[in-house]
Amino acid sequence: MSESDLLRMTVLHPAHLALGARMTPFGGYDMPVQYPDGVLAEHRWTRDQAGLFDVSHMGPGFLTLNAPSGDPDADHAAISALIEPLISGDIAGLKPGQLRYTVLLNETGGMIDDLMVGRPRLPDRQGRLYIVVNAGTKDNDFALIAAAAEGRATLTRADDRALVALQGPAAESVLATLFPEAADLSFMTFRRFDRKGEGFVISRSGYSGEDGYEILIPSAQALEVWDLLIADTRVRPVGLGARDSLRLEAGLPLYGHDADETVSPVEAGLAFAVAKRRRACGDLRGAERLARELSHGPARIRVGLRVLSGAPAREGAEIADATGAVVGRVTSGGPSPSLGFPIAMGFVPPSLSAVGTSLQVIVRGRSQPAEVVAMPFVPHRYVRKA
Repeated sequence: MSESDLLRMTVLHPAHLALGARMTPFGGYDMPVQYPDGVLAEHRWTRDQAGLFDVSHMGPGFLTLNAPSGDPDADHAAISALIEPLISGDIAGLKPGQLRYTVLLNETGGMIDDLMVGRPRLPDRQGRLYIVVNAGTKDNDFALIAAAAEGRATLTRADDRALVALQGPAAESVLATLFPEAADLSFMTFRRFDRKGEGFVISRSGYSGEDGYEILIPSAQALEVWDLLIADTRVRPVGLGARDSLRLEAGLPLYGHDADETVSPVEAGLAFAVAKRRRACGDLRGAERLARELSHGPARIRVGLRVLSGAPAREGAEIADATGAVVGRVTSGGPSPSLGFPIAMGFVPPSLSAVGTSLQVIVRGRSQPAEVVAMPFVPHRYVRKA
């Protein structure tokens, strides 16, 4: 049996074929890597207008108390207590309608995955969490969460639905044609919307560095809503190729490349995701390692690099210091369509992590000059409202 025979397909797969997408295996799915316009055009269109991405391969789901008390605050505290021992974030402290980026930890403080966790807005939906995990790790992630909640809460997977990301400066006005109240959402907030008697979950979030939304769509309406969005002249479909270059410019790590089970959130530059309350509560996985790294610094840290001349440094390229000694490795890299020069991310010792530090990247056996630069490479344009 070939690899293509084993790949899963999202509910939007027919739409990608109809649009002439070039498909590729990713996260166990047959996914569009680009459309006829090409990666460069898709990237620039997202920065200027609005790109529409199929991210249905991700792992959305809902964790719901089996026996809620009816007290909204007590029920939120109860559901938070079930998931918090697995992750680094303060879920109990979420406000209604708020999303939080957090990290699923192993016992040594390494990253099993990064994920989003949200608290519903309405009082009658407390005791429930909205969760979105990564595609390649979702089966294991969901198994861990379900086991931790066994007997007290039920995990309902929603990865049979469509999940799309509408990203770019025109995203708000485009989505307002279908859901006018989505314009009221602020970055990292979400709520349920109803259309034709079915519930949609819309969050103001994404992984491009641009303003935008992620929309969980009931399967029966997926192709219709995709077509309605694509029919807007401000929207074009965007594949995984431009999604990767956009998130690289935004300085956002990709799990499985810039993070894995050997990498702690502190090393990955994600110390903000290790909540202060969680560090003090006594049930944080890998607490000893994380406390040590937060107090004394990690042995390595993720940095941004500008390649000053030569070819782009791709994942796996070695990073060397000024003397030529290898000190690290590139984890993501490529040309920046917005900036016009190659950029990369990788791990180096903290002593070589300061902005302005001169380094080298080894590309096809040749040393090329590089410099540590601040991230994000391209400023984020998230929308935060009062």
